[in-house]
Amino acid sequence: MSATKVYTREVSGRYARWRWACVWITQAVYYGLPWLRWNERPAVLFDLAARKFYVFGLVLWPQDFIYLAGLLILCAGLLFLLSAIAGRVWCSFACPHTVYAEIFMWIERRIEGSRSARIRLDRQPISPGKLAKKTCKHLAWIAVALWTGITLVAYFTPVRILLREIADFSLGPWQAFWVLFYGGLAYLNAGWLREQVCQTMCAYGRFQSVMFDMDTLIITYDAARGEPRGVRRNWRRGAATALGDCIDCSLCLQVCPTGSDIRKGLASECIDCASCVDACDAVMDKIGAPRGLIRYSTQSALQEGLSPRQIRRRIARPRVLIYTGVLVLGVALYIAALATRVPLRLDVIRDRDPVGQGPAHGTVDNVYRLQVMNMDERAHAYRISIADEDAAQLVSPAIVDVEGVSTRAMAVRVRAVHESGASSPGRIRFVLQAIDDEQLRVVENAAFLSAPD
Repeated sequence: MSATKVYTREVSGRYARWRWACVWITQAVYYGLPWLRWNERPAVLFDLAARKFYVFGLVLWPQDFIYLAGLLILCAGLLFLLSAIAGRVWCSFACPHTVYAEIFMWIERRIEGSRSARIRLDRQPISPGKLAKKTCKHLAWIAVALWTGITLVAYFTPVRILLREIADFSLGPWQAFWVLFYGGLAYLNAGWLREQVCQTMCAYGRFQSVMFDMDTLIITYDAARGEPRGVRRNWRRGAATALGDCIDCSLCLQVCPTGSDIRKGLASECIDCASCVDACDAVMDKIGAPRGLIRYSTQSALQEGLSPRQIRRRIARPRVLIYTGVLVLGVALYIAALATRVPLRLDVIRDRDPVGQGPAHGTVDNVYRLQVMNMDERAHAYRISIADEDAAQLVSPAIVDVEGVSTRAMAVRVRAVHESGASSPGRIRFVLQAIDDEQLRVVENAAFLSAPD
């Protein structure tokens, strides 16, 4: 944990632009998805009360939890692959904490000023001007945090209904709790804790280094080129000097959001945001020196003097190839599972009533309760039958109409011939077939009893 408050200096450059592009993309997706409509309902909605998840026309039920688990496993695999190739690239560009810390720091700079202005402001005694700036900053932070919490709840309650309930002060207790809880976390972590989250609270940052090797791309300081440090006005190739290229301006330290000094080597709190790269490249441009004193590189490259082409060649190493192969296979299986998924399910439960004697001699009746789950968003009419009609038959043909994304329960009676000395079918198969779509067909096994329980 930082002993002193970290005042981050604003930086511009290639990686800063990439980072802000990620901020815009991720927040456009996060804040925008609840407003998208699909088939007269939100495109993405996790309806916990109805136990249905809607994702762009795909409707997932509790029985489809395997798909959510598979998606999480694939995301973990992608994270491992990215970490093996480019270190903490997730932390630096797409981690929610990094994104919101960037937004909150932008608000802070717009209201309180540059790094030096913020330092002076904090050292000043309490005054109306200072109170006004601090109040405006925190009100802006709270507004962003609350909207972030509202957006989270909008994934579980349609956003238009949610906003209407907020306006009418009729928000439910659990909805209010999650708005305040998630908004409070955003305000606390991105506004107050910031680097302390990365340094001491993030479990992923603690174990991520085990996925690194000597050929993993990380932010590195070329000590052989930069040391010894010293002030110099300009740089001239071939000039005899005892100084390295580092002019000891400390800009790399000032722009670091976690307050670490890359010149001391790779630190656990470094999130590979590359702010120090942008700052150092700007300084190198000013003194006329080549860029790359601080850069994305590997430990092998620094020790062996590898060229950029040689670094790229080493990306295709066994660890990366294994991660890639497993991930590609997992994605293929996941897509195949979704493509072949039948949006229909049939649950069969034999009735607890004793086995009944059929109206004809030598026949036995079993009663079953069927629950038909239509996972499609369109209504369908389904025909229920027995697969082996020579062994058992439905007492009467059964056709059931089920609305889109709904269930329908019904009772059916199955009759089988039971001659003396012969056994009735021990198991039967129910067939559920949509009348208007041959692809919507499921088969479910059930036990058939020939004697009373």
